[in-house]
Amino acid sequence: MHTNTTPRPSTTPSLFPLAEHGIDSLETLRDATMRCRACPIGEFATQSVIGEGPLGAKLMLVGEQPGDQEDRQGQPFIGPAGQLLDHALAEAGLPREQLFVANAVKHFKFEMRGKRRIHKSPGQREAAACLHWLEDEIALVQPEALVALGARAASSLLGRAVAVMKERGQWLARSDGRQVLVTLHPSALLRVLPDEREAAIGLFVQDLRKARRVLQHQ
Repeated sequence: MHTNTTPRPSTTPSLFPLAEHGIDSLETLRDATMRCRACPIGEFATQSVIGEGPLGAKLMLVGEQPGDQEDRQGQPFIGPAGQLLDHALAEAGLPREQLFVANAVKHFKFEMRGKRRIHKSPGQREAAACLHWLEDEIALVQPEALVALGARAASSLLGRAVAVMKERGQWLARSDGRQVLVTLHPSALLRVLPDEREAAIGLFVQDLRKARRVLQHQ
């Protein structure tokens, strides 16, 4: 069941437990995910890529997985999709420095084509293996609400399949009481035909503007 009501801060702290598995900082999370081999992706990636931004950020954005540039540099959303996201966030009035930006899956899954590493979407097994790391990350950040960028992020956050095109722009409830705003992943916008891309980005910005209200709550 969905709601379009702007999320408000919870008054029930017990809904938001602290991180588990001995994860008490982003540094310990990075070290643990670097060692993780619960699925095959970690063996072939350059490094794990955890989220970036202030702990205590009111809003957390979650994408699918790191891309090629993110894997090489160890930072989320710095490749072409990240550049588009930065543009859209600026248009929506969401300062990136006030947000925590992460991915549902912490390693880059790819296949080789010649000398190029081509993004390959993580499967259900990989996402399930990474889910507890994502939940630890949420527990560290303690956001009031989240934005799911794409279907994989939405399903990881909500624990069910999400039809992004049908449910985009809606606030959906997690089991912990937090609300999740569903929208497209910016990489999907890069695949839109050039003459349709401006309109598609405009709709993406409209979705993000709904999340701006979270930052405006005092």
